Amino acid sequence: MKKKLLYIFTMLLMLPLYAGAQERKVQNKPYIDYRRLHYGFFVGMHLQDMEFTNNGFVTENGEMWYADVAQYNPGLSVGVLADLRLGDHFSLRAIPTMHFGQNSIVFREQNSGEQSRQSVKTTYISMPFHVKFAAERFNNYRPYFTAGVNPMLNLTVKKQKQLLLKKFDFMLEFGMGCDFYLPFFKLIPEVKFAFSLLDVLDKDRKDLLDANLMKFTQSVDKVVSKMIIVSFYFE
Repeated sequence: MKKKLLYIFTMLLMLPLYAGAQERKVQNKPYIDYRRLHYGFFVGMHLQDMEFTNNGFVTENGEMWYADVAQYNPGLSVGVLADLRLGDHFSLRAIPTMHFGQNSIVFREQNSGEQSRQSVKTTYISMPFHVKFAAERFNNYRPYFTAGVNPMLNLTVKKQKQLLLKKFDFMLEFGMGCDFYLPFFKLIPEVKFAFSLLDVLDKDRKDLLDANLMKFTQSVDKVVSKMIIVSFYFE
């Protein structure tokens, strides 16, 4: 799934290079980028990933459990965009977003091969702030790069699971996209890579009533979240 998404967006972002061999054409919406502030919205999809730091903890029964991601489940992303022009090539973007997704975790016991699975549904409210650097516009194409930070709040943290994740996360994001100037609006496909700067594993399991589940938390030292986000903006 990751390779397919990257392939699609690589092809989309290569289109402006083919345009470089063309003659100049009449520009659609030629003054839209000169506005001081403009708005938009987007819809898209994402894949969530988790990086586990397993510590080799051995239980009283001699069990040693390791956690990993069982599979990648596509999720839905929706949000709005506010873009503040800073110059000919730079702008500051605020992108309030909601991500609806799911993580599938599998725990494997080293000796017996026994497995235990956990599905972690997530509903993130996030407020990314990005700096966008755009190349020169040619005809009706303009590729760009973007980078920024993204504080996130998970609204669906549930208890009584093998692992419990914290509600708050903070991510560093990098992305690339291309502005396509259409006659009535601007279409912007974009792909972003997000990497958490925090450990989102909650090891204070006072809520855990089943002591047998504590072995899973004890077997993991750290959990770091990652995301790939594919978006289509409309401005």
